[in-house]
Amino acid sequence: MIAAAQQMPRHPLLVAGSVMVACLLYSIDWTIAAVALPHMQGTFSATQDQVSWVITSYIVASAIMIPTSGWMADRFGRKRVFVGAVAGFTAASILCGAANSLTVEVLARIVQGMSGAFLIPLSLAIILDTFPEEQHAKAMAYWGIGSVCGAVFGPTIGGYLTEYFSWRYIFYLNIPFGLLALIGVLLFLPETERDPNKKLDWFGFLTLAVGIGALQMMLDRGQRLDWFESGEIIFEASLAAISLYMFNMHVLTHREPFLDPRVFLQRNFFVALIMISFYGLLTVPPMVLMPTFLETVRGYSIDTVGMLQSPRGVGILLAFFITGRIANKVDPRAMIVFGFVCLGLSTAAMSQWSVDVGTWPIVWTGFLGGIGAGVILVPAQMVAFSTLAPNKRNEGTAVFNLIRTMFSSIGVSVILALFVVVGAMGRAEMVEHVTPYNQVLQYPGHAGDYTAGSERGLAIIEREIDKQAAMKGYNTAFLMLSLGALAAIPLVLLIGRAKPGSKEREREREQFEKNEPIMIAE
Repeated sequence: MIAAAQQMPRHPLLVAGSVMVACLLYSIDWTIAAVALPHMQGTFSATQDQVSWVITSYIVASAIMIPTSGWMADRFGRKRVFVGAVAGFTAASILCGAANSLTVEVLARIVQGMSGAFLIPLSLAIILDTFPEEQHAKAMAYWGIGSVCGAVFGPTIGGYLTEYFSWRYIFYLNIPFGLLALIGVLLFLPETERDPNKKLDWFGFLTLAVGIGALQMMLDRGQRLDWFESGEIIFEASLAAISLYMFNMHVLTHREPFLDPRVFLQRNFFVALIMISFYGLLTVPPMVLMPTFLETVRGYSIDTVGMLQSPRGVGILLAFFITGRIANKVDPRAMIVFGFVCLGLSTAAMSQWSVDVGTWPIVWTGFLGGIGAGVILVPAQMVAFSTLAPNKRNEGTAVFNLIRTMFSSIGVSVILALFVVVGAMGRAEMVEHVTPYNQVLQYPGHAGDYTAGSERGLAIIEREIDKQAAMKGYNTAFLMLSLGALAAIPLVLLIGRAKPGSKEREREREQFEKNEPIMIAE
């Protein structure tokens, strides 16, 4: 069997730095374009629904291609695939910035998403093979800076570039860093062995690609199309369910399936997938909700919104540095619990906000939420890959990051739907009291500007109702995120106690090497 593992490179820090820069570019582009959509809408003379394809196309293309990264690396060599991904991503960024029509922009984003999809899973496999096992915690912490922090700082960077230059610079920013990553990878990353005879399970790939693509489309467009009131959403949901069912049945019955189902039989890897599912559900929605809350409810400018978002990124960075140094000394289960507690406390405090919330609560809750997000990721990865055989790392990292991506999208869609429903209900309740018979609104001396006796007064009431209704939606969304964090804590008890070098861990690795079925340890 061709092993995916490689010899230790001569310059591990330069390898890690190169792949981290590539990861940073990919993660930034998940969110950086969101703040520029109104400007792009004007440039392309497009509707809001049309310009949203700039985001949708990138997400769907990435999700479809992530599962193929393991097969591509085994078939063509990890370095070749990674170099091609960085080059393709950088070239597509040039096309994105230079696009003169929405069609060209969306096509370039598809290429960008397909190329960038390989960067996150392969970079994690590269990090695991570049450093010895005793340094994995520190290495994965540095890897997390590139894979996570880009999404946090993306809106801030995108806001400044769009406000003071042009939306095109959010893509041109990728060029110098893409070239830097490309040079570093070409010079310092060693190649892995490749298996030219390894065939692609086309049926498995196509059913998974169609299922993931349809699911991502449904999640991304469902809110705008009123979910299952739309024929398109019903079709996409049906297609996703049928395709994923066919994929699962195929994987369980085919001799050489697209994804090896035996990786899910390892208890720690499977539990880590559950942990990372909650991680996606709980950490991404606040990053989506906060910019609109700060801009529409609190009325901050785009510059201030970016500054108030930065404490979350600072918290994540600090958590990565700390966990990288203590991960080998502290039980990973304790760190995961601490991370979920931080997430729960942060969103619980946010669920008590009012429309007049001050700056300090926004800063400290964002920082605490960042600490929680950063503390969870490293120990979850240690749990996932500690017992996984080196020749399964390409495949394992692909599955790990696919699950994180999918549940991030699910979390955003569910929370946004909850926000809209609760906000609409709150608005309906408050509007009932705005009548000519409400005596409080009839006398300007008592009601101040909130009077129904003039058009100006009605406009002020309308604006206040919108803010209060939105605040109800935000409070409920944050409360659900807090409850979700608390619900995830008991799952930590399912993580096994195997330590590095233990007989249990070595036995599981040997079974993988011999292609034997994995027996789940008690």
